[in-house]
Amino acid sequence: MTGVMMRVKALVAVMLSLSMMAMVVPAMAQEVPPEQLALARKYIDLTDRASIFEITMVEIGIGTMRQIVQQNPEISEQTDAAIGKILEEYRDRKGELLNQFARVYAARFSIEELQEIVAFYESETGQKLAKANTEVNADLQNVMQVFTNNVRPEFFAKVRAELRGQGIQL
Repeated sequence: MTGVMMRVKALVAVMLSLSMMAMVVPAMAQEVPPEQLALARKYIDLTDRASIFEITMVEIGIGTMRQIVQQNPEISEQTDAAIGKILEEYRDRKGELLNQFARVYAARFSIEELQEIVAFYESETGQKLAKANTEVNADLQNVMQVFTNNVRPEFFAKVRAELRGQGIQL
C-alpha cells in the first residue's frame, strides 16, 4: 500500500507540475517589446527584497545535503564542500531567473501599466512596501498557519459528523 501511495503522490506532483508549466509557457512564449520587458525587469529589481534566487538555491542545497548525508553520513564534509562549489557555479544564473519573472509580468501588463507600477515602486511608499513585503509575508504565513491549525480539527469533526448523519461510521 505504501508503494502505491508513493506512486500516486508522485503522479499528482507530476500532474501539478505539468499544469503549472501549461500556465507559464504561454506567457513566456509570447513576444513582448524590449522596452516592455525592460520595465518588467526594473519592477522585479525594485521588489526583489527577499532575494528569492539565493533563498531557493540554499534550500535546494540543504535538500541535497539531507538526501545525500542521510544515506551516506560519513561523507558530510565532502558533500558540504561540493554543495558550496556547485552553489558558486549557479551564482551567475540569478539574472536568467529574474528575466523569466520579468517576461511573465511583461506578458500580463502593458507598457503603460508597467510604467505606473515602476513609478509606484520608485516612490517612497513603494520602497517601503517592497522592504516590508518579506516581513509582511512571513507574518501572513504565521497567521495562515494559526488559522489552519485551528480550523483543521474543527473541519475534520464537522465532516465526520456529516458522514455520521448519513449513517456512515468512521
